[in-house]
Amino acid sequence: MTNLEVAQSVPLRPIREVAEKYGLSEDDFDSIGKHKGKLTYAAISTARARSAGKLVLVSAVTPTSAGEGKTTTTVGLAQGLNRIGKKAICAIREPALGPVFGIKGGACGGGYSQVLPMEDINLFFNGDFPAIAAAHNLLSALTDSHIHNGNALAIEPSHNIWPRTVDMNDRALRQIVTGLGGSTNSPAREAGFVIVPASEVMAVLCLSRSLADLKERLGRLIAGRTKGGTPITAKDIGASGAMAALLKDAIRPNLVQTIEGDLAIVHGGPFGNIAHGCSSILGTECAMGLAEFTVTEGGFGSDLGGEKFLDIVCPRLGRGPDAIVLVATVRALKHHGFGDLGAGCQNLMRHLSHLRRYGPPVVVSINRFHSDMDEEHALIKRFCETAGSTAVTSDPWGGGGPGCQEVAEAVVAATSENSSFSPSYRSEAPFEQKLETLVREVYGGEGYDLSASAAKDLAWARKNGYGDLPICTAKTQYSLSDDASLINAPSGFRIRVKDILVSAGAGFLVVVCGDIMRMPGLGKSPAAISIDVDDEGRISGLF
Repeated sequence: MTNLEVAQSVPLRPIREVAEKYGLSEDDFDSIGKHKGKLTYAAISTARARSAGKLVLVSAVTPTSAGEGKTTTTVGLAQGLNRIGKKAICAIREPALGPVFGIKGGACGGGYSQVLPMEDINLFFNGDFPAIAAAHNLLSALTDSHIHNGNALAIEPSHNIWPRTVDMNDRALRQIVTGLGGSTNSPAREAGFVIVPASEVMAVLCLSRSLADLKERLGRLIAGRTKGGTPITAKDIGASGAMAALLKDAIRPNLVQTIEGDLAIVHGGPFGNIAHGCSSILGTECAMGLAEFTVTEGGFGSDLGGEKFLDIVCPRLGRGPDAIVLVATVRALKHHGFGDLGAGCQNLMRHLSHLRRYGPPVVVSINRFHSDMDEEHALIKRFCETAGSTAVTSDPWGGGGPGCQEVAEAVVAATSENSSFSPSYRSEAPFEQKLETLVREVYGGEGYDLSASAAKDLAWARKNGYGDLPICTAKTQYSLSDDASLINAPSGFRIRVKDILVSAGAGFLVVVCGDIMRMPGLGKSPAAISIDVDDEGRISGLF
């Protein structure tokens, strides 16, 4: 059966029944249909004020293009924890339409470890992505309108104007010209689009802890610069209030259910390779107030979403995870070893070495595929044992919660240990030291090189007080380096920094490396070609 066929075969429970098991009444959330909901502001405050439960981060080895089942493991682990008597919630990201209609597919998990209703969550969900796109594009429109109507703030039209956004892989929109058509239109200039998960508005929403915090962060967004280089913000333009109004419901975490009827929070959706790759802080904090265990994830490998959760999100949370789960597959490790599983385990060892620097215990979850052999799992376990980490086999796709009970028990045992947490770098460290730490200790490289453009970007950031913000690296997910062809555990490489983008609202610097782009394109045979809907509204082809 496909993911969609499994999802459609399971009867959905009313969301009020699911929420009730976690102490939520019907007054604590607004129902959206029978099976979805959004927490009220009062319920958000109550949940955040409760003593926090255990926090578990799920990350992964360097993935193949098909993914290694990190979201599936995240959902399955939460189900497994509930199966062994621990009240658990998975707090994960919302899917973006780009991957849904592109190559990677949806982001609801898979098989018997999914969040439901899968079709709704994958397609617009509760309107959060459209709201984020509208808020983002409102700032674009207001900025262009300001320039057209006298430009009192002296914005330089030819330099780094706030882009537009759309939730679709569309390479034709990466670099465009706007304002054509005469004096009634805005001045002609080069412009472009980013995909919604790469929008800074997405990052701002996911890192905000209240409407007031959201509005303040939106006000810091840089809409453009003067000819002399002075930043012009969304607050200067007068946009932040209206943008916050568009996002007043989008900031409220969404309630859905797992395939086994457990509560799940699905909220926010920044990409892990071009943004910070983690679900919202509010969603995570609410889950920790409602459950004994919260299981969340960082996008792609531990060098991307994992590192960003630990170095960007955890300082905002004021705490680190109690345990980290590292997902590995035989498929991925054979890929990295050019068919040799033992050689490919060096990629696993690199990720383990990186994650153990933070302090919390690391459990390796070997996601079983039907083609795996027992001796292959045994080999991976021996490598992990030599490295001093526990490794267990899980089967979230085929076994759901029961297939993840062993990893759930390993996580409970791991979180019973006393552990400390410290990020990769000090927040007050200079940019050069932060990036050097990431390159050497996270990616395993030798150093980095700034392009002339990036050096100019850094100088501008420093001059305007942004130079030493945390770093959000935009790079390929297919290698620990910035070159997708360098698989396994490369060494001796240098990271090529093309641009440095100031995300003043989010509070970090986006370091754009290698050939990464903030607007992906569709492949030759995208998933959209197989998606359809029948006369009764029943969707097919999603995966």
